Amino acid sequence: MLSPTDDAATPDALPRILLFTGKGGVGKTTCAAATALRAARQGHKTLILSSDPAHSLADAVDEPLGPEPTEVVDNLFAQEVDLYYSMKKYWGNMRELMLTVFRWQGVEQVAAEELAALPGMNEGSVLLWLEQAVREDDFDLIIVDSAPTGETLTLLTLPQVTQWWLSKAFPFQKFAVKSLGFGVRKTTGIPLDKGYDELEKIFEKLEAIRDVLSDHATTSIRLVMNPEKMVIAEARRAYTYLQLYGYGVDSVVVNRVLPEDQIPENSLFSNYLASQRDYLRDIENSFAPLPILTVPHLGQEVFGLDRLTSIADGLYQDHDATAVLHDEPTYEVEETADGYTIRIRLPFADEAEVRARQFGDELVVQVANQRRNYALPNFLSYYTVQSTTLAGGWLTVTFEENDRDAD
Repeated sequence: MLSPTDDAATPDALPRILLFTGKGGVGKTTCAAATALRAARQGHKTLILSSDPAHSLADAVDEPLGPEPTEVVDNLFAQEVDLYYSMKKYWGNMRELMLTVFRWQGVEQVAAEELAALPGMNEGSVLLWLEQAVREDDFDLIIVDSAPTGETLTLLTLPQVTQWWLSKAFPFQKFAVKSLGFGVRKTTGIPLDKGYDELEKIFEKLEAIRDVLSDHATTSIRLVMNPEKMVIAEARRAYTYLQLYGYGVDSVVVNRVLPEDQIPENSLFSNYLASQRDYLRDIENSFAPLPILTVPHLGQEVFGLDRLTSIADGLYQDHDATAVLHDEPTYEVEETADGYTIRIRLPFADEAEVRARQFGDELVVQVANQRRNYALPNFLSYYTVQSTTLAGGWLTVTFEENDRDAD
């Protein structure tokens, strides 16, 4: 296989990419692995990458996995990305560069060792393996079994963050680094100039793969959740930020739904079922018109290919697992001269029945007797709603700074 340090190149026909994310413990790995298995059995050569440090993918497929792709069954390959393996195999020169520069700036050895790992490098290693798989063009479908939501947002915003970080870590010209590298290599054998080249190529690859992930025709994100209050709240926030950064969310996966027709009335689960009905309605109100896919609770621990097949059958009974299930923007944030506007897709709504109010970090939109809560980006806490308009099926909410009238 080519290493992630080779020159970035994007093939003309990109493989399909699916990224599964959600709060920790909701069953992302199970849903991702079930999707991968179904696609492989339909004839799509599939790679599933796990970026979760917990590495439960091997448990899900019930096969030993490693830091390189391993064939599980025909057409299905799985890989648990390991940061230290990736660093040792591909980024040795870069690590030496970071250590030397920090020591040169007076940082003690132990602190330099800690700083030598770039912020988000674990997520970065996933992106670099993904870039390699895309560039080699050996798979029809690549599925990313992502870490919990916060780490996923770090992964998707990593290219912008690392560019800023690089400018702070190296506040001098490239020529100076290369000159320093040549001198250090002559006396110590450490190839700092090669390390800098390696670092530049990594950032080029991160930018290239970000473009791929932002292409809605190529990449879809699937939000996995359970019918539980805190899980739904985190999924709302994740959806808001994914829309804010321009990533395509094509569906919601509700995992571990207890089948009501299989549970006797007045059983131990009666109260839970009543809450589940309420939360399922909440999910429908919060995420429509996204397709909402439900996964029945199997009543047993899910591992091995047979049980993953059962999950996939329930999940995709009415859908093609590899298709783009939804590609219509429903939530947009735009900067204006005086603040920001949020545009929300509300087809068929009557303006006389629409109300929008801000409560803390949420925007509550009521249409007739239906209410929907939208998580607001944190920076909008400094702004307040000034006006709302409905036109062409879009609700536009205008925000201006809280102290604007006081200026």
